[in-house]
Amino acid sequence: MIREEFLRLAAAGYNRIPLACETLADFDTPLSIYLKLADEPNSYLLESVQGGEKWGRYSIIGLPCRTVLRVHDHHVSVTVDGVETESHDVEDPLAFVEAFKARYNVPTIAGLPRFNGGLVGYFGYDCVRYVEKRLGKCPNPDPLGVPDILLMVSDAVVVFDNLAGKMHAIVLADPAQEDAFEQGRARLEELLEKLRQPITPRRGLDFSKQQSADPVFRSSFTQGDYEKAVDTIKEYILAGDCMQVVPSQRMSIDFKAAPIDLYRALRCFNPTPYMYFFNFGDFHVVGSSPEVLVRVEDNLITVRPIAGTRPRGANEEADLALEKDLLSDDKEIAEHLMLIDLGRNDTGRVSEIGSVKLTEKMVIERYSNVMHIVSNVTGQLKAGLTAMDALRAILPAGTLSGAPKIRAMEIIDELEPVKRGVYGGAVGYFAWNGNMDTAIAIRTAVIKNGELHVQAGGGIVADSVPALEWEETLNKRRAMFRAVALAEQTPDA
Repeated sequence: MIREEFLRLAAAGYNRIPLACETLADFDTPLSIYLKLADEPNSYLLESVQGGEKWGRYSIIGLPCRTVLRVHDHHVSVTVDGVETESHDVEDPLAFVEAFKARYNVPTIAGLPRFNGGLVGYFGYDCVRYVEKRLGKCPNPDPLGVPDILLMVSDAVVVFDNLAGKMHAIVLADPAQEDAFEQGRARLEELLEKLRQPITPRRGLDFSKQQSADPVFRSSFTQGDYEKAVDTIKEYILAGDCMQVVPSQRMSIDFKAAPIDLYRALRCFNPTPYMYFFNFGDFHVVGSSPEVLVRVEDNLITVRPIAGTRPRGANEEADLALEKDLLSDDKEIAEHLMLIDLGRNDTGRVSEIGSVKLTEKMVIERYSNVMHIVSNVTGQLKAGLTAMDALRAILPAGTLSGAPKIRAMEIIDELEPVKRGVYGGAVGYFAWNGNMDTAIAIRTAVIKNGELHVQAGGGIVADSVPALEWEETLNKRRAMFRAVALAEQTPDA
């Protein structure tokens, strides 16, 4: 962009203007770029593998963010460079977030990647309480104490093109600042110079010395109590209170490795459509989620229910046998069909009449440790609504709550011993252009104060077997604990 174009956009009323440069990056990887440019608090790395097999085209490296928005219950805090600049008690934190984003008026620049900044972070499971007042405040203790919402204002990003081996460095310039254009160009040159510097090597992950992926963990449930909770849910189902509930257990272990090494191991063991590494300063969120919560792209809403699980087989023949077994399991099929209906209903609440479509039905997707039944639902966002309206309608996913959703969540409040926090919420971004992409926060670790916490659950229906449901939660956390074992062998721990 030339200076005259920058001034024209400023005169048109835009208060943040993207400046960008494109460069060859065939000697770098998204991870090396993150370590060179962004390895500080309030930074992130987002990557993707499609269908468990092919790397997504773009990876996003978020440089350290100066402005951060945090919500605890109904209290909103905004900090800039670590200093609180705003503090509010609000009735509707989601409305505050949307209004906060609207403060940034950013033009769409031809030739730039579709994502070039926005609000990036997470919305916890309990954000549903801002929408469904019947649920009230979470009755359970909150030992983790992380925010219900944490969003960073991402105004400097690198978008890595894995196909072309090049990258776009993008910074937002504030035209109200003196010499904003020149300062923005200087920032880009500074980033390019940092990229030219060699990276301090990290020790390789030694696959020959892997330890057990089944370490002793501290659970929010004993096995006996979890199985009793399953039996209680089955009683509610038989009484007609609900059709399905999705309880979970939190598993915690001591953790001494560098969080980035956990991400390195996880992206190797369990590549998925949504891989993320967030350094929030006092805690980290590291995940590899297979499941979109809700995506809005050019007003097209997408949800992708995943329900029905089997462990991976030892070879292709075993995988095919497990796929056949999964697709012939009446319990798994009933659960999945129920969640397709819930996904249609949730999407329909914010879609144009007649636009909701089931574009994929009950296909199998394989991941490193498990396989799932997957479907895909789309709808056209109603005129006058925004991506935030879609999030309100769909968070949390039926696959993490149950059906009917509100009654299922009441039962979860009754039976689970701790507040869910990040687990079961939404991880992703609201882009400046109005698009949104969020994953369900599953297969996700929260690392805080020397402990790693991972949560897993499963859908309970009338014929669920309690012991098998407990085992399913263990299968779902296996890739994470395997990655932990590998990460803790590095000397950077």
